[in-house]
Amino acid sequence: MTRIAFALLVPALLAGCAGFEHKPDPHYAATYPEPTAPAPAVPSGSIYQASYQPGATLYLFEDVKPRRVGDVLTVVLDEETSASKAAKTGTDKKNSTDISNPTLLGAPVQFSTPGALPLASHSGNGLGTSLEADRSFAGSGNASQSNKLSGSVTVTVAQVLANGNLVIRGEKWLKLNQGEEYVQISGIVRPADIRPNNTILSTQVADARIAYTGKGAINDANVMGWLARFFSSALFPF
Repeated sequence: MTRIAFALLVPALLAGCAGFEHKPDPHYAATYPEPTAPAPAVPSGSIYQASYQPGATLYLFEDVKPRRVGDVLTVVLDEETSASKAAKTGTDKKNSTDISNPTLLGAPVQFSTPGALPLASHSGNGLGTSLEADRSFAGSGNASQSNKLSGSVTVTVAQVLANGNLVIRGEKWLKLNQGEEYVQISGIVRPADIRPNNTILSTQVADARIAYTGKGAINDANVMGWLARFFSSALFPF
């Protein structure tokens, strides 16, 4: 039985390890230019030959800036955010009511409880009433968060919009000794914001989607277990 259990456990562990393998995300996959076959040149006796190709553009002069689908662009990650919030609430309410026993013809009004001893034995049963209430509440909370991301990711142009802006997307995989790191980015950039060295700051990317994730021993050590997450979630009633 021990051998059978061990034989069943090993494939399960291997399958579990295979399930954590990073798979390429099609939303960040590189875009390659469509290959076009050159049009056959027809000798006409002139210096310039008519070899027009549908979708092709002839640039007499161009720099290194991307302008076509499949061109590459380096995005310099320079993200830094900081946020803080604090709240404090306190309430206090006190009520006190005192109604003295009235007098009738110079004597305090008294009554007898039905079925109890005679009135003489209950001389303190008057109509005097007193009420006191004291309620208070105090609450405070604060939260702060800061993030910083630096580096660079080289992406490809996935689409050229009608106004000339470029839709970019790409990702970078880093496999280290104790795990793997993945950086993914997509968004829209203006050709005018691209610097002469074919780079652009991530703060100049419109509709930016930047993801930095990883896996491995160090990443697993920083993740709360599923049972602890349950006790810390809103589903836990206590």
